[in-house]
Amino acid sequence: MSTRTKTDPEALREEIRQLSQKYAAGDIGERKFQPALAKATVNLYQATVEGLLPEGETIIQSHHVILGHTRMVQSVMKEPEQQAVSLFLTDRRLVRLRSTLSAYKPITCDHRDDTVVDEVPLDTIQSLRVRRQIRGGEALTGLGIVGVAVIFYPWLAITGPLLIVLGALGVIHGLLLPTRWLEVQGRVGESEDPICIYVLRKKSAQTLVRLLRERIPQQTAPA
Repeated sequence: MSTRTKTDPEALREEIRQLSQKYAAGDIGERKFQPALAKATVNLYQATVEGLLPEGETIIQSHHVILGHTRMVQSVMKEPEQQAVSLFLTDRRLVRLRSTLSAYKPITCDHRDDTVVDEVPLDTIQSLRVRRQIRGGEALTGLGIVGVAVIFYPWLAITGPLLIVLGALGVIHGLLLPTRWLEVQGRVGESEDPICIYVLRKKSAQTLVRLLRERIPQQTAPA
């Protein structure tokens, strides 16, 4: 049986550094840079986690998100600072890697970008619970758009009705389609910061949840 050769994180850090230099020098454009950077970043996160696993233990599924986005999108470095969350499932544990993405610092996946890795052993998971939160910010923004459209309606003969519809849709979406995530709950008192699986509609999240449910103890009752 062949074993998988682990990737050297230092090589990936160098790849990211060179990509950033080429982008800054104008040697590669935005459309090529962002996908290449996102791919190298995910590879670096996985290599970092693989380096922490015991010999013979391998990753069977991963899921990556940037909070506020649905995936490791091409605009990885568009915002001044974001948090990346990567989950890696093995037959023994669920590992979470969290790191800060900054437009002003290179991605290093270590103390320099506040990378933190934690885990929950599968045999300690007590339940999987779906949590929901109303999108209050989105609803308020929609309400503000409606308010502006109503106030300036006499001067917005054409765009006024469109703004009202757009704002109303924002309010409805924020209130009726709350943010959903799955909270992995371990033993009572074991962790004050439970691992959460975000963007449940994403295919990688659905696969992760299915595989996780197949591997946790039978007595666990997912909610």
